[in-house]
Amino acid sequence: MITIKSEKEIEIMREGGKMLAGIMEELRKKVQPGITTKELDRVAETLIFKSGAEPAFKGYENFPATLCTSLNQVVVHGVPSNYKLKSGDILSLDLGIKYKGFFSDMAITIAVGKIDSETNKLIKVTERSLREGIKAIRPGNHIGDISFAIQKYVESRGFKVVRELCGHGIGRELHEDPQILNYGKKHTGPEIKEGMVFCLEPMVTMGDCRPDGRASPLAGQIKKSPDGFGWETKDGSLSAHFEHTIAVTKTGYQILTELK
Repeated sequence: MITIKSEKEIEIMREGGKMLAGIMEELRKKVQPGITTKELDRVAETLIFKSGAEPAFKGYENFPATLCTSLNQVVVHGVPSNYKLKSGDILSLDLGIKYKGFFSDMAITIAVGKIDSETNKLIKVTERSLREGIKAIRPGNHIGDISFAIQKYVESRGFKVVRELCGHGIGRELHEDPQILNYGKKHTGPEIKEGMVFCLEPMVTMGDCRPDGRASPLAGQIKKSPDGFGWETKDGSLSAHFEHTIAVTKTGYQILTELK
């Protein structure tokens, strides 16, 4: 069942979302060659408690950390470690908090030092696809309209969406109905209504063609990481991930996990 949030509940989520966005901005500034992902996790946890919130991920389905740090071919749910970031890496940070009984969730992908133009394009396309999905949010539209917008933009740029993972509703629970796929058809799925709150999170992979020019049979496919928590590309290609928490308004949407 998709829950409808009251104005008061959305205001709490707005406060929490802005708090989360501020924490993520502080983490973004610390991403540079030489820092370990475990250090980033410690910073995230310190900032969350200092803000008066609680980590949403630590202990959730036994996840051992506060921050998901997904490197290069890891799509989501990477576990922080003693790995030191190096120039050329790309790092996805996924963070959630619980504030006054409500959850907020967001993710960004960051270049570490210098990256090549195609990798930069992957990050930009993934971030833009999130915006394209958000633009489809308004009362009277359907969840499939969001999914279609994301898929259309990503595939028009030559990349692949991950189909096994998806966005979700959010509120008093971290994951609520509905599931929001990153591919789909217009005018399908539940109708979008004022008061719904979603997390859109396109996950996009680089792998599309082999050196001989033929499409890779593994493009867009994922497998479990050796640590048992992460998901990574089967073909070892790079991936990117962006996420926002968004509330449905009378006329459209409001992004809750932005500083502005």
